[in-house]
Amino acid sequence: MKYKIFTNFTVATSTLVLSVMLPLQSCTDAQMKQFTQSAGSVLATNTLLTNGEAIKGLREALSVGIKNASGFASAADGFFKNAAIKLLFPPEAQNIETKLRSLGFGNMCDKFVESLNRGAEKASASSIDVFTRAIMEMSIADGFNILKGYNDAATEYLKSKTTSQLTTNFKPIIQTSLDQVNATKYWSDIVNTYNKIPFITKMNPDLAGYATDKAIGGLFHLVSTEEKKIRENPTARVNDLLKRVFDKSNWPK
Repeated sequence: MKYKIFTNFTVATSTLVLSVMLPLQSCTDAQMKQFTQSAGSVLATNTLLTNGEAIKGLREALSVGIKNASGFASAADGFFKNAAIKLLFPPEAQNIETKLRSLGFGNMCDKFVESLNRGAEKASASSIDVFTRAIMEMSIADGFNILKGYNDAATEYLKSKTTSQLTTNFKPIIQTSLDQVNATKYWSDIVNTYNKIPFITKMNPDLAGYATDKAIGGLFHLVSTEEKKIRENPTARVNDLLKRVFDKSNWPK
């Protein structure tokens, strides 16, 4: 019985080989070369990802995400008309806004909110270099853990490793931007007006610190959106490396 099975297998295999080889005998040299290259390409694309490819792909994906996110955020109304990331009054100063609006200073509050968002938009244009340096410091050891994680795993990893340094680098940019668009002036006017109201607790929250945190948070939100798009939508994988890295069939089991 074993011999019969082996014989049948051998006959079947021989038939398969002949069915492939016979047509090839009539191929030209150019056709044969093309066939060989195509076969080699199929074998190459079926090899599993290396850790180096994974981390390179992740870095490239984040670079694409950051470029897109920075472009969205720094465009006109990138923050101001995006409800998901729009900067509003600092939470601890919302009672200032409520009180001033009730006293007829709504226009002053509106100008401040708009200028706050213009500052974030202006600063975002300078964020790519800051984020890119952080991306390049990503450890190769965590490549597959990030790749196999949630849809925002790379963004969360980057956030956990870089937020402190990004804040240090970003705050002066934000402060300069707020000064250039008069947000600082509007804020001083608001605080001074509010602090003149009798029987209130005077306030002056750190405007630059607040705007920095919110601007970085907004950018990370956009980067996360871009990461999810690349993970879930094949058409968002803009080159062969990203297509290979985010194709789960290439991942080691």
